[in-house]
Amino acid sequence: MQDSAVWQFSLSALHAAGWGGSLLLALVIFARYFRLRALVIATTAVTLALVMLGAYVRLTDAGLGCPDWPGCYGKLSPTHAAAEIRAAEAVAPVGRVSLPKAWNEMLHRYVASFVGVMIMAIAWQTLRRRRRDNPGADDPSTRIGLPLAMVGLVIAQGLFGKWTVTLLLKPAIVTLHLLGGMALVALLAWLTARHLGISGGQPSTLRAIRPWAVLGVVILGVQIALGGWVSANYAALACVDFPTCHGEWAPAMDFGQGFHFSRELGMTADGEALSNQALNAIHWAHRVGALVTFAYLAILAHSAMRLRGLHRFGIAVLVLLLIQVTLGIANVLASLPLPVAVAHNGVAALLLAALVMLNFAAYSPPSFR
Repeated sequence: MQDSAVWQFSLSALHAAGWGGSLLLALVIFARYFRLRALVIATTAVTLALVMLGAYVRLTDAGLGCPDWPGCYGKLSPTHAAAEIRAAEAVAPVGRVSLPKAWNEMLHRYVASFVGVMIMAIAWQTLRRRRRDNPGADDPSTRIGLPLAMVGLVIAQGLFGKWTVTLLLKPAIVTLHLLGGMALVALLAWLTARHLGISGGQPSTLRAIRPWAVLGVVILGVQIALGGWVSANYAALACVDFPTCHGEWAPAMDFGQGFHFSRELGMTADGEALSNQALNAIHWAHRVGALVTFAYLAILAHSAMRLRGLHRFGIAVLVLLLIQVTLGIANVLASLPLPVAVAHNGVAALLLAALVMLNFAAYSPPSFR
């Protein structure tokens, strides 16, 4: 990595003061005038929307709509950078820089920065309550560990978002950025369940399903990572038929180059163009992962539905799982329509949130929260 790309900060002092001032004002408002439970639920909802907005940015090829960070050509908005954007368009009329793409990218950055502020406000409120009220250990509003972990994660997410741009959409960085967003969704789902006081009932009836529920999160996490790798490498249409790939059950594949994690976008580790066989391997791995994930989560959801305290979570997981598989197939057969592709990312986040809440309910005794 070049130091200039890693540590780049491109925003004029005046515009940085304006952006920073608005975020500081938002922090004060969220921390002082929002109830903690409402703030947690709102942050979860906005983060889910942010995941879908990030997918929209990738799918519209707007990730480099503003090729610097955090501003757009050093300015607060594409409107302020209109002259620079027009100049870039004149050089490359069908390139990655245009006013609509710049707005897509900057809107994502604006929303992401406010999500970060909302998470900081959650930590602030939690810490303030902990110091002021000193309530018992069972009060969810005073447990500071998870909010602090989310603050650390959102800082890391900001860095990955920056490197996604400055390192020119390097697939490993793009995938880590996606996984960071999904991790935030998972932590916020757990925190939401805590503040809602969700319980799965008697521990004796839940003990058997607990390890399988945890394994379900792990399997889904791996599948989300495979999906992120497909998206980061633009391999969604490497196979344009279903259920086969190019009419074959085992198409020509190059897993070595497809899953080489330190290469540049569209290139092999040796700097040559990435082959169709490598893209086939990326796409096919995601399909096989989808089959495994579907089978496991369907069984897990059925088992949860048989337990009174987990019945609603089992239904939610099963319904979202069926929707997700349908969207994935539709992406291939309909050549990746934008609304369907964005929804595929959003439902993945909802499925993860539902599965995390199922786990919370399964581990509902206070000592496990």
